[in-house]
This record gives sequence, structure tokens and C-alpha cells, in this order.
Amino acid sequence: MAPAYADEQAYRLDTDDEVRITVFGHEDLSGEFVISGEGSLSFPLVGQIGAKGLTARGLEVAVVDALKPDYLKNPSVNVEILTYRPFYILGEVNSPGSYAYVSGMKVINAVVLGGGYTYRAKQNKVLIDRAGDESRRIEASPETPVYPGDIIRVPERFF
Repeated sequence: MAPAYADEQAYRLDTDDEVRITVFGHEDLSGEFVISGEGSLSFPLVGQIGAKGLTARGLEVAVVDALKPDYLKNPSVNVEILTYRPFYILGEVNSPGSYAYVSGMKVINAVVLGGGYTYRAKQNKVLIDRAGDESRRIEASPETPVYPGDIIRVPERFF
């Protein structure tokens, strides 16, 4: 079952998101696709379709436009997000790295996935680099929500 993103309508697809595209009545065109590093996916018959920055609904429209009128007269397409891109946790955690996004995740859950704080961690000042229309850095508390693609930085404390 796909995770429920906090604001599904506003979620923009990006590299490493996995989607299921269903072209009704055409199982040969339906399947699961991962968005490449270039921001596109390789779709049967039509080749590359740009997906980066589109919503799921926007990708539906892009697939319909690519299929008609040359391949199908009136295609009916559905796009479902299967797996969101990972988030990253860096700095003063025991196992920094990339982790799968889980619906409803908060900073404290991300820290636990990262093996917990090191003894040098500044636990009360975690930073999140959040991508989107405008990339931004925010100060976060343990209860701050984490979103796909976030980069969480746990700084070192100085005595």
C-alpha cells in the first residue's frame, strides 16, 4: 500500500519516486516505473516522458498527451505513487545515510532510523533542508514532520 503523503495534491514527483501507471484496457502499456536521475521515465511506445516537478495528476495528463492521437484515440490513464523518494539524515547520528520515507514520519523517527544521536549531537537544534518550489533550511524540533527528499542535519555540539 502506498504511503499517504500529507498533501497528495501538492506533492511533486522527483528522482527515485516510483509510480504505477495504468492505461485502462491496455495492460501492455501499464506498469511500475521509477523516475530517473534526469527526471523522466521510460514509457512503452512513446519513450521518455518528463515527470520531475509534476503532480500525479500532471503525469496522467502527460501520459495521455503522449499516447494520443498517434497510439490511442482516447486513453484513460491513472497514476498512483507507490514509493516516495528517500530522505537523508547526516551529521551526529550513528548511521547517517538514505532511508525510505514512511508516512507520518517526524524528526525523532528519522533519528531512530539513523541509529540514534551520537554523544556529540546537538539534539535541540536539528536542521532540515527541504526541497520544493524554493529550497529552504528550517530549524526543527523532534516533532517536526519529515517529507520525501528532506535532508536532516544533526549538528555537533560544542561545550
